[in-house]
Amino acid sequence: MNTPDPQVHAAALAAEPDSTPAGVAVIYTALPESTQVATLATLMDTVASYLGEEDQRRIRDAYRFGDEAHLGQFRSSGEPYISHPIAVAEICAGWKLDAESIMAALLHDTVEDTSVSKQDVHERFGSQVSEIVDGLSKLDRVSIDSREARQAESFRKMLLAMARDARVILIKLADRLHNMRTIEVLPPAKRRRIAVETLQVYAPIASRLGLYTLYRELLDLSFRAAYPKRFEVLSKAVRAARGNRRETIARVYADVQKALPKAGVNAKVFAREKALYSIYQKMRLKRLPFSKVYDVYGVRIIVETVLDCYKALGALHMTFKPIPGRFKDYIALGKENGYQSLHTSLMGPSNMPIEFQIRTEEMQRIAESGVAAHWLYKSEGEDFSDLQKLAHSWLKTLIDIEHNTGDPLEFMDHVKVDLFPDEVYVFTPVGDIRSLPRHATALDFAYSVHTDVGNKAVGARINGAPARLNEALSSGDVVEILTSENAHPQPVWLSYVRSGKARSEIRHFLKTMRYDESVALGRRLFQQALASLGIDANAVDSEMAERSARDSGAADLLSLYAEIGIGKRLAPLEARSLALLARGKPEAARIMPRLAPVLIRGDERSAVTYASCCSPIPGDQIIGHLRGGHGLTLHRNRCKTALRQRERDADRFIDVDWSDRLEGVFRTRIELSVTAGRGTLGKVAAEIAASDANISDVAMHEQGKDGHLEFVIEVRDRTHLAQLLRNLRRLPDVHTVSRV
Repeated sequence: MNTPDPQVHAAALAAEPDSTPAGVAVIYTALPESTQVATLATLMDTVASYLGEEDQRRIRDAYRFGDEAHLGQFRSSGEPYISHPIAVAEICAGWKLDAESIMAALLHDTVEDTSVSKQDVHERFGSQVSEIVDGLSKLDRVSIDSREARQAESFRKMLLAMARDARVILIKLADRLHNMRTIEVLPPAKRRRIAVETLQVYAPIASRLGLYTLYRELLDLSFRAAYPKRFEVLSKAVRAARGNRRETIARVYADVQKALPKAGVNAKVFAREKALYSIYQKMRLKRLPFSKVYDVYGVRIIVETVLDCYKALGALHMTFKPIPGRFKDYIALGKENGYQSLHTSLMGPSNMPIEFQIRTEEMQRIAESGVAAHWLYKSEGEDFSDLQKLAHSWLKTLIDIEHNTGDPLEFMDHVKVDLFPDEVYVFTPVGDIRSLPRHATALDFAYSVHTDVGNKAVGARINGAPARLNEALSSGDVVEILTSENAHPQPVWLSYVRSGKARSEIRHFLKTMRYDESVALGRRLFQQALASLGIDANAVDSEMAERSARDSGAADLLSLYAEIGIGKRLAPLEARSLALLARGKPEAARIMPRLAPVLIRGDERSAVTYASCCSPIPGDQIIGHLRGGHGLTLHRNRCKTALRQRERDADRFIDVDWSDRLEGVFRTRIELSVTAGRGTLGKVAAEIAASDANISDVAMHEQGKDGHLEFVIEVRDRTHLAQLLRNLRRLPDVHTVSRV
């Protein structure tokens, strides 16, 4: 493969002959200054090294077909357009992808940019090639108005095709890589837009699939295109630092070369330079000048066996001082994309921190090629390698997210959330390992177990201790989820989940499962608003009501009710619109004798939220707050939070009351002061259960001989709660008990 390699050894850098310490192999990150125009001859030289004559013949046939289809088309650089598909195919051949992949790469723009159809490709080259090409082709641009929506829908289609066949994304990434290598011919604004998209979407996908060589080059190419001045300044600083720090690297290299043989480890040792964009990100996020970024260089050690990895780790820790908290074992706990290695940061000469990566040759191959390594080492009759199964598992979640998402832009947002660079590894109570995004919460864990577990979650236990659903998880935590049949997702959950799956499942529930409930609530609110204007809702002509709904921008009357029910529209305003329409009509003249409050039965589910600041239950005097997009929130009428909100937004508060017919149970919080001792918590919990109440959450704090207990409990009403409090006060270890 003749395309420039973004990583070259120092010996090959003729421009910097003095920058490398004697005897030290340093891997520098170097972007190509120019890219040669790809030709069929260079492609076939690469293909001939691993494919048979029949496959080579089919690839030449695909080239001739593509060349004819693109005849007369030119790139922005002035080169014949066919040079781009050849370059993409050559990158794929460098990964040693199969013949169908190389053919699809040669044809990937024919359906989109020429008169060739998917059926033409299918008839000429078979179903595999045509399906891959179709997955890579963008949608008809006429059908979607905004550029963002077109891009999002095209991206959605590509990812779903990728879920069926991982070769789609490999070819797409090769396509993006060549476009980034030749992006300098585009106008600055377009260069920046494409570069930012690459940083946000395509580079993270490459990382997610373990294609780290590609990932690093995409990062630096995008950095150069999006921020050319910053790129140039940082490049000069790094080149200068090579000379300033080469003596330190030489000393580290010499010490490592002495320590490893003593531990019985045969190894290859390389000094490794951090990617420019990674240096830039560290400077930006930690607000550091370049002179304070000490880990520009690291050391990579390639050993023969897994056991040697740990022996080398011990030898290094005996040679250099470890930095606490900077060791990661990605061998025992491999990343989701199959990456394995030991990472440790040690204090080198002159107190310079240096990161060491220790891995086997096989781990190194996976680290560089990721899922693309599968095709090179594919066994006879093998469908999926273990590595590709990991990638397929992630791709499967994309299909689940897509099923819950109708809007392509929303789907794009979910996927971006899931393209996280770091993971935390937590355990289920039975010892299974689950990987979640950094800063993931117990609720993210619940949805990773099963959608029903997430939807019914009410609390968690982390390492045996009670915890809230929004508590962030750390690697090594053992997590157990507490559920209740009466629980359901709340809109506030969206503010603290981190995984795309959790976010899409919550939104799906809020959009679909509560629609009927929102319609029912909205109808009641609308009828109350009509009553306040003196209009009998039963006397309103249905056609007039539908017309009023459409005039207000709703699709129909039911949609209007639903939007009122979730707080997107205000019932009093919609009622006034209908009243104006009905002015002078007979139905406007009927006067209602009273202004009825909205009655709460307890079965409204997610259309009604019970404010956690005051936890109202039947028997409390209540008020209702219509929050935009969140439905109706109930507060106790003396709740300080509600009173503050009412001062700012009085129009969104409505009269509510409890229905005579109540269903379900209601949550509230109580706190107890008790004598701290063995069995006290058990006695209190047993009394709560005996009083026919359910415990949703509990927290305990000890202060000397006294203890403080806090419970979230489910009761039927205030009468039920009062009886429970009386029963608790009778316990000898309980000093005080009160409702929070």
